[in-house]
Amino acid sequence: TTTGLILFFQSGRPLGAGVRLGLGLRMNRTKGDEEEYWNSSKFKAFTFDDEDDELSQLKESKRAVNSLRDFVDDDDDDDLERVSWSGEPVGSISWSIKETAGNSGSTHEGREQLKSRNSFSSYAQLPKPTSTYSLSSFFRGRTRPGSFQSLSDALSDTPAKSYAPELGRPKGEYRDYSNDWSPSDTVRRLRKGKVCSLERFRSLQDKLQLLEEAVSMHDGNVITAVLIFLKRTLSKEILFRELEVRQVALRHLIHFLKEIGDQKLLLDLFRFLDRTEELALSHYREHLNIQDPDKRKEFLKTCVGLPFSAEDSAHIQDHYMLLERQIIIEAIDRHLESAGQTEIFRKHPRKASILNMPLVTTLFYSCFYHYTEAEGTFSSPVNLKKTFKIPDKQYVLTALAARAKLRAWNDVDALFTTKNWLGYTKKRAPIGFHRVVEILHKNNAPVQILQEYVNLVEDVDTKLNLATKFKCHDVVIDTYRDLKDRQQLLAYRSKVDKGSAEEEKIDALLSSSQIRWKN
Repeated sequence: TTTGLILFFQSGRPLGAGVRLGLGLRMNRTKGDEEEYWNSSKFKAFTFDDEDDELSQLKESKRAVNSLRDFVDDDDDDDLERVSWSGEPVGSISWSIKETAGNSGSTHEGREQLKSRNSFSSYAQLPKPTSTYSLSSFFRGRTRPGSFQSLSDALSDTPAKSYAPELGRPKGEYRDYSNDWSPSDTVRRLRKGKVCSLERFRSLQDKLQLLEEAVSMHDGNVITAVLIFLKRTLSKEILFRELEVRQVALRHLIHFLKEIGDQKLLLDLFRFLDRTEELALSHYREHLNIQDPDKRKEFLKTCVGLPFSAEDSAHIQDHYMLLERQIIIEAIDRHLESAGQTEIFRKHPRKASILNMPLVTTLFYSCFYHYTEAEGTFSSPVNLKKTFKIPDKQYVLTALAARAKLRAWNDVDALFTTKNWLGYTKKRAPIGFHRVVEILHKNNAPVQILQEYVNLVEDVDTKLNLATKFKCHDVVIDTYRDLKDRQQLLAYRSKVDKGSAEEEKIDALLSSSQIRWKN
């Protein structure tokens, strides 16, 4: 017995009341029984690997106690007070901490194992506490009906009582939800991204002061947030009147209304500010929301008489006339395509509708499908050019792309052929023949067609670069011959195929005695 007591006190754990009673009962047992008792003790010596340390047990105890419901409100036990062996009320903070500290070295599995080995069989005769609550049930939470709630369950129900003291918070955090912020403090908090209610600013003076503080902060997000609050809490007349003398905030509101698409309020604002041109442009922008072509055409017709600038008025008129023309062309071409009697529509079916397309796209469409039509028709490219005053460069560039895509080389040739007053023909390209060559090559024009237009390039270096790039050998050879550059002609001889007609032509030029070479 003495040896057991010494070993027990060397473990560094205090003796509980139950253990002391157990020692008294064990004094009269045999030596073998004593050895079995001490070897099976639930107490163990300190180790660094001990997972059930007192600190974690104390924290767990606190969390468990805080999650308790109001179990002391039981109707049957209102006048009963449960206490532990030490005389302290069961469920109090001091009781839970002491209970945890006394059992910090034990585990549930160890207790089950000890019970199976009957090491504490004599404890069955000892009196047990009358409390029906245990910390183990608190720690495990509600796992079956009738048990106590877990922490998440306790937080989700109301009302709940807190049995453990709350940890201290900075005093500034308790002001996050208060209503005593000044306009300057509110704006600073909004700038930092913190939640802050603006509902406490009820008077017009406070709201305007809040707006001025936001403008002085030079933060667009804060200004927009305050403007949204003012838009919701002020009438339109008061809001427009106050913003008229605050141009920075006014610009932010106009931009915000454009972004959210609030055209009605935006029109009212421009009408109040007497900005007629901006009012007309804002009204014109509404046509983007109209999908039906006929309804959009009628809406554009109402926009023609609005007070636009002279340049904008011409664009609005052109837009209306173009859509009107597109509706007519679309109806006719859809019928021709469905009938299947027109060759161009059979070989090249339409990929999309012409409705609501830009002017350049409409011109390309007309050059592709209606190039040879008379000028008096709506779908004639020449009619489009004259009606909408399309520049010559734009017209030639678009028509060239359309006809080259169809490989209509005769139409391409006629596009650049002009006659003078004496009847002589001459090729002229307002876009430059170097661009003509590039467009033709992009549409896989034959080499003979490319060479014809490369020869029309006036700049010699540009001509040589294009001829070399697109392998127009005859153009390169004739250019070096005209330049009388023997060395360049010899160097180019190595770039053509051996035995080809180009190589024979170069050899004939090099052996000719009629050419006086520079080098």
